[in-house]
Amino acid sequence: MPIIQRLPYLSCILLFCLSGCGLFTESNTPPSTSFSNSAIHLPSGFHISVYAQGLKAPRFMTIGPKGVLLIANRQDNSIVAYPAGTTPEQAGAPMVIAQDLHDPTSLVMHNGFLYVGEETSIARIALGDDLKAGPTQRIITDLPQGGHNTRTVLIGPDKRIYVSVGSSCNVCLEQDQRRAAVWVYNLDGSQGRLFAKGLRNAVGMAINPWTQRIWVDVNERDLMGNDIPPESVRELTDQADAGWPRCHAGDIHDPEFGQAPDACQGVQQPLVKMQAHSAPLGMDFYPMQATQFPTQYRESLYIAFHGSWNRTAPTGYKVVRIPLHNGQVAGPPEDFLSGWLNSDDTVSGRPVGITFAPDGTLFVSDDKNGNIYHVWYKA
Repeated sequence: MPIIQRLPYLSCILLFCLSGCGLFTESNTPPSTSFSNSAIHLPSGFHISVYAQGLKAPRFMTIGPKGVLLIANRQDNSIVAYPAGTTPEQAGAPMVIAQDLHDPTSLVMHNGFLYVGEETSIARIALGDDLKAGPTQRIITDLPQGGHNTRTVLIGPDKRIYVSVGSSCNVCLEQDQRRAAVWVYNLDGSQGRLFAKGLRNAVGMAINPWTQRIWVDVNERDLMGNDIPPESVRELTDQADAGWPRCHAGDIHDPEFGQAPDACQGVQQPLVKMQAHSAPLGMDFYPMQATQFPTQYRESLYIAFHGSWNRTAPTGYKVVRIPLHNGQVAGPPEDFLSGWLNSDDTVSGRPVGITFAPDGTLFVSDDKNGNIYHVWYKA
């Protein structure tokens, strides 16, 4: 759409008002604690509970010292720790371990430090087994502001920091090479460089435990129709180009920026294509050594679909499972956890973060209700 190229600022305003793909609007819904187990659909033998509630737009999570669940509590600009409770149904008493952050949305533990993705920076906080946090140190401070404004941080298998920064618009020619890309840094935040580009908004990032490669899920562009282009999962490769804004999902020419016959030439192809406008956010692989889930649900990638705005019939609002074999995609996505999208198209929840505990049980965050759900198997 030409207006988006000429007026990128106005396109961002439109996205802020409407999009469910990582913009401020996701955190502006007042938290609600309403939840009905009977409305949630899971495969036979699986169980779900509200593990924690009353959070303010919880986003991504990670496992901290001694198995404690750490949560980026976005609207409260804090990190909250939940120790395990006496049963799988509910966590122990929460503890705020860091506050006065700047729009925290992602986090990861590594060698005694908690790394936090803020809108314009990556923070590092020393965190011991006693959950006493050291001062907040911002080791990367030059990330761009606004647009798709969540920042996903991951420590890669090579012990470097990977940071995903989304585009400033739906579709446009970016002037800032940090946008629509993943950058890589040393652990101290130094020597940052472009790693992969053409990724409109790669929100979820996770290490494939079978291949030790980083996979990302990508929110592809809007305003091309109900089913085009599909959302995608990709493997990060150094200096790869995923194609945005000229080419979407590997082979779809953009109507404005992809008019050249070779617009998709040399573009990295997706590993998986998923329903357009699902807004894939958090993702995690089932732990290789865990056995809590039945065998058929173990070698899998799980992704949270935050849900659509740009579709006649709403879609998303669920968690899907992608079957794998030896770490390679072995089948199309299938519903694993659903029920937040009602028959009258109203929505009762919006999944965001996906994190497996070491024992193989699953945590899911919901930034609409302020809940953390716990999923486990018991036949």
